[in-house]
Amino acid sequence: MMENVATLNTQAIELASNGQYLEAIACLKRAISIEKYNYLLWYNLGITYRDAGNLPAAKAALVNAHEINEEDDEVIETLALVCFNQGCNEEALAYCLEGLSKNHQNAHLWNTLGVIYFNTNDFPLACEAFENAVTLNSYYYDALFNLRDTYEELGNTAGYQMCVEQMKNIQLGENDFDGEGCDA
Repeated sequence: MMENVATLNTQAIELASNGQYLEAIACLKRAISIEKYNYLLWYNLGITYRDAGNLPAAKAALVNAHEINEEDDEVIETLALVCFNQGCNEEALAYCLEGLSKNHQNAHLWNTLGVIYFNTNDFPLACEAFENAVTLNSYYYDALFNLRDTYEELGNTAGYQMCVEQMKNIQLGENDFDGEGCDA
C-alpha cells in the first residue's frame, strides 16, 4: 500500500497535538520525501519543531516553506516570530515588513511588528504598529493589550484607559455568550 501525503500530514498533526513531536516530525519528513515542494508540509514541520522547542530546525523548515510559497502570510508571520524568539530582531523585522508589503491588512503581522519594536524600546513605532492592528480588528485582544502597555510607556493615559475599556468589553462579550449558534 502506497503512503498518502494527506494521511501522513493528518497523522503528524494528531501526534503533535498529543505532544508526540518526534513521531510527528518523522511523519512529516516521510510526507516531504513524497512531495518535496508542498509548502504546507514544510510549514507544519516548522510548527512542530517550534512546539518541540527546536527553533533552529523550525526556522530551517519555515524558510523552505517560504521559498516554495512566498505569498502565505501565516508562513511569513510564523517565520518572523521564530526569528524574534531566537533574538534575531532584524531578520524578524524584515519578514514582518515583507509580509505587510504583500498584505497591508494583516492585523497579526502588524501586532508582531509592534512586539518587535516594543522589545527594542522603539515605543513610537510599536504604538503605530499596534494601532494599525487594532484599527484592522478592534476585537484583537493581544494587540489591545500590547497597545495598552505601549501607551503606558509613552505616558498616554487617555489611550491607556481606552484600551482598558475595550479589553473589558471584549471580556464581557465572551462571558455573555450563551452558546447558541447564530442563523446565517
